[in-house]
Amino acid sequence: MGMAVVKTRAGTGIDAPLVRVEVHLANGLPAFQLVGMAETSVKEARDRVRSALINSGFEFPARRITVNLSPASIPKQGGRYDLAIAVGILMAHGQLNDSACDGMEFTGELSLTGELMAVSGIIPAVIACRSAGRTLFHPAANKNEAALVDRAKRFAADSLISVFLHLAGLEPLAADENHPVKPGHGSAQPVWEGIHGQHQAKRALMIAAAGAHNLLFTGPPGTGKSLLASRLLRLLPPLSADEALDVAALYSVRHTVTRDIIAGCRPFRSPHHTSSAVALTGGGASPAPGEVSLAHHGVLFLDELPEFGRRALDVLREPLETGEVHISRASGQATFPARFQLIAAMNPSPTGDADDGRTPPDQILRYLSRISGPLLDRIDIQVEVPRLPDYQLTLTPENHEPEDIRQPQQKVSQAQTIQYARQGSLNAMLPVNSLAEMCALSAQDTQFIQMAAEKLSLSMRAFHRALKVARTIADLEGQVKVQRNHLSEALGYRALDNLLRQLSGI
Repeated sequence: MGMAVVKTRAGTGIDAPLVRVEVHLANGLPAFQLVGMAETSVKEARDRVRSALINSGFEFPARRITVNLSPASIPKQGGRYDLAIAVGILMAHGQLNDSACDGMEFTGELSLTGELMAVSGIIPAVIACRSAGRTLFHPAANKNEAALVDRAKRFAADSLISVFLHLAGLEPLAADENHPVKPGHGSAQPVWEGIHGQHQAKRALMIAAAGAHNLLFTGPPGTGKSLLASRLLRLLPPLSADEALDVAALYSVRHTVTRDIIAGCRPFRSPHHTSSAVALTGGGASPAPGEVSLAHHGVLFLDELPEFGRRALDVLREPLETGEVHISRASGQATFPARFQLIAAMNPSPTGDADDGRTPPDQILRYLSRISGPLLDRIDIQVEVPRLPDYQLTLTPENHEPEDIRQPQQKVSQAQTIQYARQGSLNAMLPVNSLAEMCALSAQDTQFIQMAAEKLSLSMRAFHRALKVARTIADLEGQVKVQRNHLSEALGYRALDNLLRQLSGI
């Protein structure tokens, strides 16, 4: 025949577009040419495929071989096309039947001995293949990741020869079983265990968990800011099956799927303050997801917030607003989801405590000004975590906490159930044009919040976010309408704004 077409999948962000591997054997001097916008790592497939075929016992055709990866408009990188190219050569050379690959797709990198090596982005490829109604052949090393996709038809193979024997009908491979992520159970661990005092900070954390609000802790060192932030995962409900698959797909692109991800745990990302803007949002020569995307459906914790570079912090503004990151590079574009909950912590002064007398107000103001106003507007709750007045060794049992923060997991779950039943989303995602209807404020309370916002010089975005926080507080109390006490509490969670106004003399 001299001609064969085999289907595979490229890796573009979290998408896996279809690629046709067209193999043509022609008369002439032996040569192997690879075309179709292939990068260097793909062009090296010529040597890998040749060695893999020979070392697997196949005859490598001594003809002019042209391999076209179509469409050429899709950037291609990595060794994921090796298996499809090798199968295409075997078909074009007549060592496999022309119809052997009907309804099938192939992905996998070949070693020189013919073994199949793991590839990145296997989960998006399995999902796309399932949607197309085809069967996927992939490396056995990707077996655990690929099994997370329900109702997918696929075969995990160790080597090129095992794929050939299956296609030739000599030794069929056993179809892999799928083990999709099942929704787990909430954490049974006590939330406030080991945290002494800090009633307001605990209350703010519970409100943030109930409405998916962004939260900033500010206070001197050693007051428990990082410890409080780490307890947010215990308050949040488990991932649904679809959310867990979304998270696993992102980690699959980075080739970093862990046991926790397979188990459906919410991600908790805590990058160091020396991280660059690219590390946070993603990028590189071949766009890959960054920390904000790896925290999708989970928590992004930024400790020592002012120590991050100004540019690194400002790139958070778009994903905080839209829940997506758009990356454009010369080699291509990619869009990654980034619907995360931001929890940040910081000291109010470069020396740690604004009241220690070591730093003049102008230097404190300069330090706090590293966080831009637009970013602060996107942080719904700002709460002070003060130094405790006494030094106690005995911690308060959780059942002796104040009533409004007792049984926090149950209250958060009930509040979220109310929100989904009322509007189909958590309060942090409420559209602005729905706020008036969802809050149902009286005329007096509407006038109160408007006058308070004017006196506090809140931006329109901060004003709307304060209303969303008030709606969450009302939901925690099971109230249908937002009342004045809810508004007052929400406006009280602007600690850093208040500190900046004091230092500026406003």
